[in-house]
Amino acid sequence: MGLRDPLYWLYERRLERKLQSCQTPRHVGVILDGNRRWAKTSGLANVNKGHQAGADKIFELLGWCNEVGVQVVTLWLLSTDNLSRAREELDPLLRIIEDTVRRLQREGWHVNPMGALDLLPGETAAVLKEAGSATSGYPGLIVNVAVGYGGRREIADAVRSLLLAEAAKGTGIEELAERLDSEHIAEHLYTRGQPDPDLLIRTSGEQRLSGFLLWQSAHSEFYFCEVFWPAFRKVDFLRALRSYGVRHRRFGT
Repeated sequence: MGLRDPLYWLYERRLERKLQSCQTPRHVGVILDGNRRWAKTSGLANVNKGHQAGADKIFELLGWCNEVGVQVVTLWLLSTDNLSRAREELDPLLRIIEDTVRRLQREGWHVNPMGALDLLPGETAAVLKEAGSATSGYPGLIVNVAVGYGGRREIADAVRSLLLAEAAKGTGIEELAERLDSEHIAEHLYTRGQPDPDLLIRTSGEQRLSGFLLWQSAHSEFYFCEVFWPAFRKVDFLRALRSYGVRHRRFGT
């Protein structure tokens, strides 16, 4: 271990120097995958220890993002599909999420809850809403906390919100259909007012988005990392930034 630490530090410094000439993503989305598998491969009988280790890792990631100048981070903590899990599995996970959100608030991060909060238990929804309200004016890095989130649900919610807003103004359906474009829908997404994600990272080796930021990821760069989320290191993050920095973004052309 004593031999590896200096080498790890030197490699980290080398990556940081290379990144000085690379463009930094404004918005990074992360699918925090592999908590349960990390717990099992670590010999932990209780998978909730994996979820807790993953929650603790979030604060390291935010520190790294702050260091390099990322403006927005979106963290997918719980999908709408996860809400159908058995209570004995879901309830401890919700408590960990609540504690994590409270810690984000205590530490002064700008928390923006996103997801179908109406589908969540009352206590969880209240914690998210309180953190969002209390930190809405905080400067610096915006932390989107995606809980009860699904990409298709977000688009459906955006269209529903758009229709209700236009109906309140007296706009007819024919008139709306005549002038509706993608920007109108984007204005009602959970991430409205924010830049779309430049870089999406998924840990644990899975190479799919699973519905994460479906609308916003049209021009995102993807980085798939083999390591389980609780074992994600700063060098893994820097490698993701290096991969992003050397790509020529064509934006669909």
